[in-house]
Amino acid sequence: MTIAANKVASIQYTVLDEEGQIIDSSEGGEPLVFLVGAQNVIQGLEEALIGKSVGDEIKTTVEPAKAYGEYNPEGVQEVPMAAFEGVDEIETGMAFTAETEQGPMNLIVTAIEGDMVTVDGNHPLAGKALTFDVTVEAVRDATDEEMAHGHVHGEGGHQH
Repeated sequence: MTIAANKVASIQYTVLDEEGQIIDSSEGGEPLVFLVGAQNVIQGLEEALIGKSVGDEIKTTVEPAKAYGEYNPEGVQEVPMAAFEGVDEIETGMAFTAETEQGPMNLIVTAIEGDMVTVDGNHPLAGKALTFDVTVEAVRDATDEEMAHGHVHGEGGHQH
């Protein structure tokens, strides 16, 4: 059986940044289990896995457009400290979720100057090419329920 839309794939992986530093890895832990075609993993990785079978090993570099997107300078904004009402102490690196017209947006505090706070709405990996070392561990048909819900249930997945 090969990886294709509406299949559940189970992979062991290591992802590296452009400098070759490990960003994330399933090594020593549970494999990543996902529903193919349901946007559960980044597009470039999923495309590289299509047609692969159990035991296949791949190494692929995914450009930003098919990973976490290009870095958008417009995602960086300065907001007044007063916008963080109820937060006792704001520090660089803190993460917040802001309600916007486009829905919830994750923000990271990148600088604090006086009573102004600089926040960045870009994903921390935006603008970066990522290299994946992957071994396919299992491939199976997705259940009707998994396809309806858009994610894996049971072992390796989650239930509502």
